[in-house]
Amino acid sequence: MKLYVISLAVGLLVGIIYAVLQVRSPAPPAIALIGLLGMLIGEQIVPSVKRLMEGEKITVSWLRSECVPKISGVEAKPTLAEVPAPQKKEDTAV
Repeated sequence: MKLYVISLAVGLLVGIIYAVLQVRSPAPPAIALIGLLGMLIGEQIVPSVKRLMEGEKITVSWLRSECVPKISGVEAKPTLAEVPAPQKKEDTAV
């Protein structure tokens, strides 16, 4: 959450500087955001191609665990298969 607040604060500061200097933003906000999204998705093409070249399949679970967190910035939630089973306490007689 802290990174989002810092990012927003820096963006506001740059916006204020642009307004004071009467300079227009280099790209309309929507176009800039779409460009950033394209960059994030594009970064995931290389690992995907490497995986395919190694003969491994690209599965939905792999995409969710490897690509989605890097694109969205949100850590992936572990699946049931990844969650360790609760450990049983063994009774030890002394």
